[in-house]
Formats: sequence, structure tokens, C-alpha cells
Amino acid sequence: MLNNISQTEQFSTSIASDEYSLEKLAKESGFYEGDQEWGGSESIDMDFFTCGTSFFAQSTPQPSSCGDEFKKIIEPGKTGFDRFHSSSSFEILNKYGSRCRRFNGENKNLQKYGTEANKPSFGLSIEKIIRLASENFIEYSSTSQISNEVSILSHPYPSSILCHSKEDSQAVELVQNLLLSAEKVNEKQYERAKKILLECNRMSSPKGTPIQRLVFYFTEALYDKIDRETGNITRKGLSKKNDDPLEALKSSEETMIAFHKEVPLSQITKFAGIQSVVDNIGDAKKIHFIIFEIRKGIQCTILMQALSENCVEHLKITSVGMKTSRASMEKTGTQLTSFSKSLGFRFSFNIVIVDDILDLDKSQFEIEENEAIIVYPDFALTNMIGRSDMLEHLMKLIKALNPCVMVVTEVEANCNSPIFVDRFVEALFFYGASFELMGDCMKNDEKHRFIAEGTCFGSSIRNIIATEGGERKIRHVSVSVWRAFFERFGFEEIELSVSSIYQANLVLKNFAFGDSFTFDFDGKSLIIGWKGTPISSLSAWKLKCTT
Repeated sequence: MLNNISQTEQFSTSIASDEYSLEKLAKESGFYEGDQEWGGSESIDMDFFTCGTSFFAQSTPQPSSCGDEFKKIIEPGKTGFDRFHSSSSFEILNKYGSRCRRFNGENKNLQKYGTEANKPSFGLSIEKIIRLASENFIEYSSTSQISNEVSILSHPYPSSILCHSKEDSQAVELVQNLLLSAEKVNEKQYERAKKILLECNRMSSPKGTPIQRLVFYFTEALYDKIDRETGNITRKGLSKKNDDPLEALKSSEETMIAFHKEVPLSQITKFAGIQSVVDNIGDAKKIHFIIFEIRKGIQCTILMQALSENCVEHLKITSVGMKTSRASMEKTGTQLTSFSKSLGFRFSFNIVIVDDILDLDKSQFEIEENEAIIVYPDFALTNMIGRSDMLEHLMKLIKALNPCVMVVTEVEANCNSPIFVDRFVEALFFYGASFELMGDCMKNDEKHRFIAEGTCFGSSIRNIIATEGGERKIRHVSVSVWRAFFERFGFEEIELSVSSIYQANLVLKNFAFGDSFTFDFDGKSLIIGWKGTPISSLSAWKLKCTT
């Protein structure tokens, strides 16, 4: 339990002066180089994962369960999306209604501490635009045979009067055309689909509004899918360079720095996640923190600061990665070792390098007696869903390590269905929220916004929409799927403490658009969303006690 740690007074001061940030922590821990600042049982069937199923404030509440204590900071949330009623000619939105959910777990929305509301937007949100486009299309297709399949917004539907401006109306029209083209691709009417995609291409842009950017990358993905299914290579489809989507997620260091500084998602999960680690180590004197996807190691710095006066004798960090990441991990280890010299405990940093996750073995971790072991896979597990043998091997290894807690951060989306229309709709809503988030949080940083959207989002969208089977590497699933999976290996979900939620709230206080982020629970897992649409999840797990 976290009772009193050295950084509380410092953190309270930083809150008062609005200086709370990872940038400040990075400066203090030496994560700068010159002027350069820094800102992944039985055999498992891949179908199992298809959709359906420091800086801790002195006033931080003491860790406890999220039961009665949360009643003080929880207010009723939204009840989720109403189900769409699709016509028989267009079932994509029916797929959305049956599979996607918008915080319909416990239907609780966590009130945020001290976050100033943003000025009201006069335009429609992307989610609302997609919904209006869907309703209009469904109503039209259920009452009329479409002869001119472009610009179907010209028919006045009741919902269209909700558009506040010409720009909103054009955005709704653009999404309607995208939905129509997706339907034609699904029906293998490729020439008709390409005719509509020409209009989508004309109306969209990678440097336009968030909705124009969203449609631009989905249009590219549909062209790619048509080429793959017809065996052609066209200028708009397969002739374009297709980067490995998992490699594309590793943005340049400069872009990663900008993202961490301007978008609070990473900071939320890191501060709240490390608080959960501290909550679950008890009175352990020796801590062994095993991390996958260490990157710059800021979560390690947060942990080190939190433990600096927690009577810890030795903190060992083991970073797990592939050979290609050795240099980066060594650099991070050097920085962490330098930072540790200012703390009051012994520190060691180990690296475990393998060619393949299947090569990982318990003996490589140098486990010592009486160590409290923490496993921290940070957006790392989802990349293994396409390789069920790797994921199964890793979970068996983690179970053998017998951690006192496993803290998991993951993307919260359902993009792993074998059915194209399922993936299309899930991805449309998820990436719609993501593009809008980027548009607000990085509106003054077009350079890095453009790079992040083009490499990370664009490559992932293309992979989700256009590929099948082993080629499909981006396979996001929801926390409910992970819950069922972890339970197969003897893990049970544990509650995040009030302190963890408090840390998440403190992060949002320092961002202009913090009020647009939403917190909710799915079971005992924290779901971080953008205007109610789930974006990522944070959960904590322990092995079930056996008698």
C-alpha cells in the first residue's frame, strides 16, 4: 500500500503552479540529450480473440477498493448507443449495433478532479457525423432503390436538420458515400465501389478536417482491398507503399515525444498504472519490474520516484525485447541507472533479448528469493494475437513467474473479426474518435500530427480493412476478450484503487481538452475514452489463490 513517498510535497507544489508534466519528470531524471527532449494451457485458437465476447499528490486518497469509496466521485454515465436498425440491403450498422459498445459495462462515468470544461464546439463530433450518415443511409436504402449512388444526402431526412453548418452537412455526405462504397465492396460490386470511392477521394484529404482525414485513409484501405480481391495493382491501391503496420506504430522519436507531450492518453495509463503497481507490492523490500515495450522508460522513472522512500532495498528492472531493440533498451537502461543514483535504494537494469517470444524462458529473468515480481506489458500483447503460439507461450511464462500483479495497458477496440463489415464499422468509430482527438490535442502541431496519422493510423486502417488471415497484424480486441483469455491461465481481475483514478484525473487537469476525455469501468478495468468512445484500457491482474 502506498502510504507516504518522497515526491508528495514536490508534487503538491507542482500542482499549485500547474507544472505537472512528464516533461518536468524527464528533466529531473536526466532524459534529455542536449536540446533533444523525449516525450509496446491448451492451444489458443486465434478465433478466441474475435469480437463479442515524484508525482503522487499528498492529498491522494489512500488505496482502497473501488466500491463504496467510488460513490463519492462517480456520477451516472451514459447508457450507451441505441442500436441501429439496418435495412436488409445494408447491414454494416447492424453489425455495429450488435458488437460495438460505448461504455455499457457498469454505465458509470467518473467525475474528473479540477478539469476545466472546454468552450462548446459549434460543429458536430465525428461520432455524431457517423451516426447521422448511418441513419440517413439506412432510411434512404430502406425506402428507395439507389440509382445515383453518389451524394445521397440530397434527400432531406429528419436527422439532417441537426447539422449546424454546411461543413457538417458535407461531412455527413462524405461518410454516407464511404459507407455505400464499403457495402459495394462487401457485395463484390467493385466497379460500382470504385465509382463512389472517386467521390470520397475528391472530398477527403490527409491534411483536411478530422473527418476528411478519416475518410481519406479509409478510402485508401478500400482501394487496397479491391486490388487484393481482384488481383489488380492500381495506382490508388496496391501500388502504394505498404509498410509493416507493427513497424509503422513505432513512430520517430521526435513524433513520439510530441505525442506524449500533447496527448494525455499515455500519461494517464502510465501514472495510473504505476500507482496500481505501488498499491500491490505491499511491504516488499525487493522489487522486480518486468516490462515489455519499455521505449523511453518513463513508467520506470515514475516507479523509481514512487519507491524512493518506500523502504525498498533493491529495484530490479528487466526489459524484454527483440534484437532490433537492443540499442534503444541499452540507452534507456543507462539513463535509468543514472537517475537511480539520486534515490535511496540499490538499482539494477537487465535486458532479455530474444529472436522470438517462443525463446523466452523463466531462467533468463534471474529471479531471486523474496522478490515481488511485477509484469507490465504496455500495449504489447495485442501485437501477438496473430501468433497464438507466441501469446500462449508468454502467458504460461508469466504464470510461472508468479507475479504479485500484472498491469496491462491495451487499445480498447474490437477490430479482430473475420467478417469485413464488422471490422470496417468498429474501425470507423474507433479511428473517428482517434482522428478527432488528434485534431484537438495536436491542432498546433501539424507536422507531427500528420506523421502520426499517416504512419500509425493510416497503416493500421489499411491492415484492418484490406487484409485477411496471416497478413492481418492489427487485431485490437476489447478488455472483455482479454478478461476471458487471462482467466484461462488462472488470473483474476483486481480493482484499481481510488489513488489510481486520482492520478489519471491529475493528468487531465493539465491539458486544454482534458474535459473531452472520459473514464468509465468495464468490470474492474478502467476505460479511457474520447467523448465517450473507448480508446484504451488499464487493468490489473493477480493469479487466483489455490487451496
